[in-house]
Amino acid sequence: MASTTNIQLLTPQHWKDYELIDCGDFEKLERFGELVLIRPEPQAVWPKTLSEAEWTKRHDIRFKGRSATSGEWLKKNPKIQDRWHISYKNTDVAIKFRLGLTSFKHVGIFPEQAVNWDYISESVKSFKTAQPKVLNLFAYTGGASLIAKAAGADTTHVDSIKQVVTWANENQEISGIDNIRWVVEDALKFVKRELKRGNTYNGIILDPPAYGHGPKGEKWKLEDHIMEMMRDVVQLLDPEEHFLILNTYSLGFSSVIVENLIKTAYPKVENLEIGELYLQATAGIKLPLGVFGKFRKIKK
Repeated sequence: MASTTNIQLLTPQHWKDYELIDCGDFEKLERFGELVLIRPEPQAVWPKTLSEAEWTKRHDIRFKGRSATSGEWLKKNPKIQDRWHISYKNTDVAIKFRLGLTSFKHVGIFPEQAVNWDYISESVKSFKTAQPKVLNLFAYTGGASLIAKAAGADTTHVDSIKQVVTWANENQEISGIDNIRWVVEDALKFVKRELKRGNTYNGIILDPPAYGHGPKGEKWKLEDHIMEMMRDVVQLLDPEEHFLILNTYSLGFSSVIVENLIKTAYPKVENLEIGELYLQATAGIKLPLGVFGKFRKIKK
């Protein structure tokens, strides 16, 4: 069957606990639950829609960078806690996250990924396989892992940073989920070992960084290693029923590059969708936050 490619622009819908209010001048104003944060945003190269006075009035916490990789959080009210919880719910599942103010401007979640979470739960629920197996690589604090498990999948979560996996485990506990398999390991090494074991998965999620390090100092550079990774992971897909999501944040990667990667690694791909993830600000502007490629095959 000839493969078809659909190009899409996608943004999360109906998420009560998250809102991008505005973005511009290399910052974003966003609400997580009841707290409104200002954080750096290198993609927001246009002017702010709302006034600086409005931003100042509305925010609770602002991140001020000391360098390109670290900084500090300035709170309007010192009684504001460094940790808090938010929820996410779609038509299939509901999960919770513990958020936190880190020194790297992150809070433990990438909201635009909710589009991929919906695709994961929809895929798992639609599979004929009794308990689909899902592998989440570069899995961070586990949003995709929680969604897959809550939808009924036997889920393996792989990340190279132990503290991040611990955070993901906290999210599992507050979500009322259990039995996700946690693996602290270099993602590429894990995939190669799974190939040797002869294991297969019905779903594979890849959300690789531009740069990274494994627990034993292994180096990851997206443009150097992504083709090798793709050629390996497609061999782990169950041939009869599967989905795969590749998401990248690299400014140098377009959706066409992602399409070429997938089609080169998996020439028999069906139902391929590629495109761009963005957040729609209530002030009116769109914030692009990565490109994706995804496909699935369901038993007739």
